[in-house]
Amino acid sequence: MTPDAVTGQDLLVTSPIQELRRAFDEAELRADTGALNALLADDFRSIGEQGHVLDKAQWVGRFAEFAYASLESSDVEVSFYGHAAIVRCVQRSRSAWRGQEMALAVRVSQTWVELAEGWRLAGIRFSSLGGG
Repeated sequence: MTPDAVTGQDLLVTSPIQELRRAFDEAELRADTGALNALLADDFRSIGEQGHVLDKAQWVGRFAEFAYASLESSDVEVSFYGHAAIVRCVQRSRSAWRGQEMALAVRVSQTWVELAEGWRLAGIRFSSLGGG
């Protein structure tokens, strides 16, 4: 599958989700905590590849000790369910946590929800693909 491919959905419906996913990736890469606060739902949860759970404040706050050097998404699929959308993709990244460099390859699942104030990322789940 090509990067950013839309599967089984009308491009006009999924385009806003694709744009938001790209904006989220860009905010992550730049450690743009203002953009992340705007993109994440108040009850956002992240589940890491080893089962660790971070809420919105912890996710945004992790940039005090974490930084991306690179972040690339591929094999992007979007499924739309009324006021919710699921984004699945593969991410390859290089980053540093507390000075320790890491290279990761993960499968990612994002849950976006349409709220009164617009679309927000409510949850993200990572599963290791191994390697980097």
